[in-house]
Amino acid sequence: MNILYKDKKTGLLLPDSARPQASGYSEAGASRIRRALRGFNSRSTAPSEDIDQNNYTLRQRGRMLYMSSPVATSAINTNRTKVVGVGLTLKSSIDHETLGLTVQQAKVWQKHTEREFALWANDKASCDATGMNSFTSLQQLALISWLMSGDVFALFQRREGTYLRPYSLRIHLIEADRVRTPSGMGAGLVPLTEGKNPENGNRIFDGVEVDASGMVTAYYVHNTYPWQRTVEPEKYQRIEAYGENTGLPNILHIMNAERCDQYRGITYLAQVIEPLLQLNRYERSALTAAMIQCFFTAWITTEAGASDMPFNEVGAGDIAGVPTENPSGISSSPNELEMGEGTINILQPGEKVTFGNPTMPVTGFDGFVKTFCELIGAGLGIPYDVLIKEYNSSYSSARAALLDAWEDFRMRRAWFVSDFCQPVYEMWLSEAVALGRVKAPGFFSDPLLRAAWCNARWIGPVQGSLDPLKEAKAAVLLIQNGLKTHNQVAREMGGGDWDENVEALADENARLEAAGGSSRQEINLQEKEEEGNA
Repeated sequence: MNILYKDKKTGLLLPDSARPQASGYSEAGASRIRRALRGFNSRSTAPSEDIDQNNYTLRQRGRMLYMSSPVATSAINTNRTKVVGVGLTLKSSIDHETLGLTVQQAKVWQKHTEREFALWANDKASCDATGMNSFTSLQQLALISWLMSGDVFALFQRREGTYLRPYSLRIHLIEADRVRTPSGMGAGLVPLTEGKNPENGNRIFDGVEVDASGMVTAYYVHNTYPWQRTVEPEKYQRIEAYGENTGLPNILHIMNAERCDQYRGITYLAQVIEPLLQLNRYERSALTAAMIQCFFTAWITTEAGASDMPFNEVGAGDIAGVPTENPSGISSSPNELEMGEGTINILQPGEKVTFGNPTMPVTGFDGFVKTFCELIGAGLGIPYDVLIKEYNSSYSSARAALLDAWEDFRMRRAWFVSDFCQPVYEMWLSEAVALGRVKAPGFFSDPLLRAAWCNARWIGPVQGSLDPLKEAKAAVLLIQNGLKTHNQVAREMGGGDWDENVEALADENARLEAAGGSSRQEINLQEKEEEGNA
């Protein structure tokens, strides 16, 4: 028996075997017939359209939220403090085996190189093209700009060296808004970001020129910001990504991609712009409502007619209604009552005073704001406790929140080091070797040796400790069982170097013994813990 059904499109009666069969996600998230999904019409295209054409709006909104929303400010500043803090410090760690050096020779070279780098990095006029920031301050500024605007650019410039400043390398940070597609190459209005270089046919995506294979070849930097009021003639400068002769970068692009073929970054706040804005409005509305209620101090009820009531009399003192030592402007009308400390007023017959009772105008304000902040923190990768700086939960919960946040902070630090700190160091080291201030045989002749000389670690803020005693005991157990080394623990818990710590302790102990003091103090952690609990 053939079962027929009526096709809705053609109106024909067709056998049941011809009925379209749904399978896989067409019965789930891709369904177009389920009631809950009928209105869920989504369309995603190339990153150049989804991201670049919306990036101007996203940057402005992210920047404004940073300036106006406490939660947004906390999210970005917390990343700055945990990822960079007072600055990521260079710790040279050359591959001495590849270079044929002994451990002691490597240490001597590393210390000398670190001192030379500090000579350049700690001097604002030596490292910053504007002369405003040291290298640590440039790190903080670059990270905030990256998070706020989606990306930031570091342009390498050169100035003639002097006796006090022997290095010519300078860094000029360029904000995201200044890198955009020239109007003569296809971008007329702000939303039109894609263009083409007429000289070589390369495509341009929001100021980033790429060749036919998708490799970035150049950046277009405008001398002004969008809508900037200036009499300076507007012009674009094309900066090649890499030097033609040296192959070294001319400009660094600090960003984090979320899609393939993406050439511009998006603000860190992009996914939470709407909830942040709504939360900000909600908080302001609640504050306004509370202030309005506070203005209603008392009401005078009377049996007199409306024409007998005082009109437009404030009876105020000199400052916002508060009488000064010698007040002026206080009303002498018998029909107006004024309030103050220890004031006794006699009312007219038929009059009485009713005092207001201001209450919180928004029910469940705390719970609502907390839930919103938890959702925003989840979207940003920062737990609520860390985002709001509220550690009122148990030790286990607070520690779990810190550990979870630090996973994101470490990952973001690795990105930042790879995009900014390490390339800057390698550029500086190239000049130091060329000037002869740092000796590195084979640096310019063998890329393997060059990589061995450039190898370095960047030490930054370490994870905070909620219970130092417990964590110290855990570290000792890890070392004793070979799960971690002394150097790993020293770096994770204090950000220092174990070898340097041992050398410093040896010197300190020798000096203590010479002074007649004890060189060692043994502390029984178990006894101390029991004493503390008692």
